Amino acid sequence: MSKKSIDIVIPVLNEEKSLPICLKKILKYIKTHTQYNWSIIIADNGSVDSTNKIANSYSQKYKNISLISLSKRGRGRALKKAWLSSKADVSMYMDVDLSTSLEFTISLADAITKKNYDVAIGSRLHKKSKVIGRTLKREFTSRAYNLLIHIIFPFPGFKDAQCGFKAISKNVKKNLLPQIKDNEWFFDTELLLLSKKHRYRISEIPVIWKDDPDTRVKVISTAWKDIKGLLRVRFNF
Repeated sequence: MSKKSIDIVIPVLNEEKSLPICLKKILKYIKTHTQYNWSIIIADNGSVDSTNKIANSYSQKYKNISLISLSKRGRGRALKKAWLSSKADVSMYMDVDLSTSLEFTISLADAITKKNYDVAIGSRLHKKSKVIGRTLKREFTSRAYNLLIHIIFPFPGFKDAQCGFKAISKNVKKNLLPQIKDNEWFFDTELLLLSKKHRYRISEIPVIWKDDPDTRVKVISTAWKDIKGLLRVRFNF
């Protein structure tokens, strides 16, 4: 029986310092977990520093690392481009800061390949999860946003929409990605809501998550865009 293939997408924007650290950790991790055939896709989302140059050097050195460069920004845009270019059995992504501990990568993959889930997501709001160093402001914003989702979409089937640690099956990639309209941070939420609508199975995995104080996310503006996204999707439903 042949091994299942898994692509790990790393969306990056001006991450010349974080990217080498991230890649070294992932390469070390997948070297010790040989039950899958791993590939890494770096999705450069319009960087203007040395990120692209660094990514290209790694893609030249390692056969299982490739680079996709986009001129337009937006995490959702980067993920759609990378995932749709992939032929892997499972397509996942994780944030370059590796806020979610890598030890849960196998759990994410196994949920789809062994337990027949269609989508697997890390959850910071699971009762078994451990969140380290998160500010009160970000914790409140996250919980308020996920509460709002549950108000607008009762019983959505997940607790944490925005954790940067997700995986999808080939079927979801083929059938749902083209339907997702958002190209920015709301992409994650729209993916999950559409998955629920079309009755795809979602596995929510407890994780250890460490807050990155150097995050580039603009909380207020992103929250407002997310609210508008929720209303758009609800109206379309």
